[in-house]
Amino acid sequence: MSTPPDLSYAKWAKSSYSGNGGGNCVEWAPKIAASGLVPVRDSKTPDGPALIFEAAAWASFVTFAKACRI
Repeated sequence: MSTPPDLSYAKWAKSSYSGNGGGNCVEWAPKIAASGLVPVRDSKTPDGPALIFEAAAWASFVTFAKACRI
């Protein structure tokens, strides 16, 4: 297992799939994602924890979520 990236200087971006209906936003750190690890957090708790996924696992999740959209 690799060392988690330092997220203290991360520039977070709202996911393009987050709705415009208020606080239901997922954010990710694109510059860190370029390293192969994708940090994801809830925008309602920016000082809270972030989940870190390997890029391939995150891509699989996004593909699955797109297929399940209602």
